[in-house]
Amino acid sequence: MTPSFDPNALHTGLFIDGAWRQATSAATFNVENPATHEVIAEVADGGLDDALNAIAAAGRAQATWATSTPRERADILRRAFDLVNANTDRLAAIITAEMGKPLAEAKGEVAYGAEFLRWFSEEATRIGGDHTTSVDGKTRILITKEPVGTCVLVTPWNFPLTMGIRKIAPAIAAGCTMVFKPSELTPLTSLALVDIFQQAGLPDGVLNVVTTSNAADVVEPWMSSGIARKVSFTGSTAVGKILLRQAAENVMRSSMELGGNAPFIVLADADVERAVDGAMIAKMRNMGEACTAANRFFVHRSLAEEFGDRFAKRMAELQVGNGALEGTEVGPLIEQAGRDKVEDLVADALAKGARVLTGATCPQGPGYFYTPTVLTDVPLDAKLMTTEIFGPVAAITPFDSEDEAVHLANDTDWGLVGYVFTENVDTAMRFSSALEVGMVGLNTGLVSNPVAPFGGVKQSGLGREGSKIGIDEYLEYKYTAIAR
Repeated sequence: MTPSFDPNALHTGLFIDGAWRQATSAATFNVENPATHEVIAEVADGGLDDALNAIAAAGRAQATWATSTPRERADILRRAFDLVNANTDRLAAIITAEMGKPLAEAKGEVAYGAEFLRWFSEEATRIGGDHTTSVDGKTRILITKEPVGTCVLVTPWNFPLTMGIRKIAPAIAAGCTMVFKPSELTPLTSLALVDIFQQAGLPDGVLNVVTTSNAADVVEPWMSSGIARKVSFTGSTAVGKILLRQAAENVMRSSMELGGNAPFIVLADADVERAVDGAMIAKMRNMGEACTAANRFFVHRSLAEEFGDRFAKRMAELQVGNGALEGTEVGPLIEQAGRDKVEDLVADALAKGARVLTGATCPQGPGYFYTPTVLTDVPLDAKLMTTEIFGPVAAITPFDSEDEAVHLANDTDWGLVGYVFTENVDTAMRFSSALEVGMVGLNTGLVSNPVAPFGGVKQSGLGREGSKIGIDEYLEYKYTAIAR
């Protein structure tokens, strides 16, 4: 039986100080199914007054919430974990309806996101400190950790459940209150998640959500309020830079998970079939709409033809369609602008000499679909090589030497993740060290894991999410000197 949900049972309002409400202006905006163009729901369109009400509620709740016990916070997160798992089918159906990914992938996202709840429920009870003595022996030094304070959380549309959980869970574990703005393209999943936290017993005012069609009207007042002490953003590098400038005005702690331009390197000694398996995951997870998606495929010239042919065959076999239908492996892109961007990037590469191995077409009919595409002999001056694609397009460029591969891989402003395929452990470790990225996949196309620190270097961001490091992003260190 195909999972489904009742659109009439969805929360579509703002959630402020423990209560669901309309926007002050009573305005709404439509949420569309990208596979059918049908309107799923009308969601409250928050503005300045709603933003101020939300940040005030979070500020009022901070002092009390900061004194809650680690066990209390852990229990809330564990209950939320159980509730997310119990609602897997419903949450997956909502994700597919508003974002487009196939139900199988949507269920995978629910399972992945839930693990952050379990992980941080355990980390909540492990917030420690330190104790030592000054070198002259006259002072005891006590180091403790405290919540950083009220946090501004802003998430994208591509993983609407996981991106919210990955920020909310460590904030709860640390004792921080929050104001949360999800993407206007996928707000329904976020609102369903907020409802789960309320059911799990999260106190009023700790988590406040404002949906809006105009992010600046909501986020700017939060950033300038003087109440918020931290911002955590996942999205484009351009928007991240704007938020960093705003954060500087009040010297706010900042976590930025920004764009990527991931290289996928296939060395001369690689197992080609294994590399193709990895490429399918690294490229086609979430239809390529992921910051970790492999963009630039650098393949040793001796393997370029074989790898390209095998990869193209696998891509051509993928079933494109409505994610809610059985058998669909590739859903639509999120919106028309996303498909237009992909078409423009492919056209530019072809005009500059690239060749099509498969794809490069738009299926007829409704929906923002684009066929899985493999291009080869993509020149370095093609826009595909310098732009985050965010779509099902793989660009293959051959190389001749390992030094050339490293140079090509690092020749970008971004540094989120890189993938390397080789059968030589020394080569693998050398490339892992040489790549200017925050994460490396060695003979694997999947790096995301709640236990691992997720994040990048250069213009791919600041800070890390997940792992035991993730909770430190929401904690401040305090040192107390005690005279002996």
